[in-house]
Amino acid sequence: MLDLGRLRALHAVSVHGSVGAAATALGYTPSAVSQQIAKLERETRTTLLERSGRGVRLTDEARQLAGTARQLLALVEEAEVRLEERRGLPAGRLSIGCFPSAARGLMPRVLADLAVRHPGLDARLTEVDPHLSVDLVARGVLDLAVAHDWDIAPLPAPPGVEQAVIGDDGCDVLVHREHPLAARRSVRREELADERWISQPPGTVCHDWLERTLRATGVEPRIVHQAEENHTQVALVAAGLGIALVPRLGRGGLPPEVAPLRLDPAPTRRLHALWRAGAARRPAIRETVRTLQELWPSIAAAA
Repeated sequence: MLDLGRLRALHAVSVHGSVGAAATALGYTPSAVSQQIAKLERETRTTLLERSGRGVRLTDEARQLAGTARQLLALVEEAEVRLEERRGLPAGRLSIGCFPSAARGLMPRVLADLAVRHPGLDARLTEVDPHLSVDLVARGVLDLAVAHDWDIAPLPAPPGVEQAVIGDDGCDVLVHREHPLAARRSVRREELADERWISQPPGTVCHDWLERTLRATGVEPRIVHQAEENHTQVALVAAGLGIALVPRLGRGGLPPEVAPLRLDPAPTRRLHALWRAGAARRPAIRETVRTLQELWPSIAAAA
């Protein structure tokens, strides 16, 4: 009899590409995941992982077994959904993926609220890029994702994934207090044509939005510094090294050297909750989405 926990470990390695990443997703140590795989190799009398440089790769037999594991885990999820649905109460483990600024500015209140009202629910949070989180939900690695898109860059949801709007997050252009525009309340995109920009790296939603928006005005953006964390971008602006478009959620207070300006027309990013259609009946999913939507107005107002 194959052990489901060991199959789950193999499936996680196949999805995430490494033992370390699989351990992070499962909430285990890399050593624990390696031990699970080693036991599964002994049970099946099959080599499942092979060394490849500094990492590992799945053998052909492992890929076949991981596909079967995915099917079994889907059946287990269906059974869990039915049991939880019959009880009518959110319970069990709920893995949530969330982009960093929402993990900082939104999820602490949401998770705390769920913990108080539903002690049987074991909600676990992982920071992840919005585009990656949608794919992880579709593949069954995450139960729920909080992601975002922009007005000119919608977030695509693959077949089998449902979504609900949480709310809209505003953004500001941040400039140094000594910048010529610092005394203004708002600025138009065309006025920022020659600015030195601080942005997230290419491939991220925010970077893509900035490039598309400025190019739509006939301007090729001059991105001189790249930083994933919004707090790092704020620090670079405070040092007078450029300007940045930074969302309000999770941004926190600004240092005295930084002035926020409204961009006209105002950009917004929309937050979404996403989950697999097969888990839509699960009370844990429904209650978490409801809590996100209920708490969002006060969190957005504070931001």
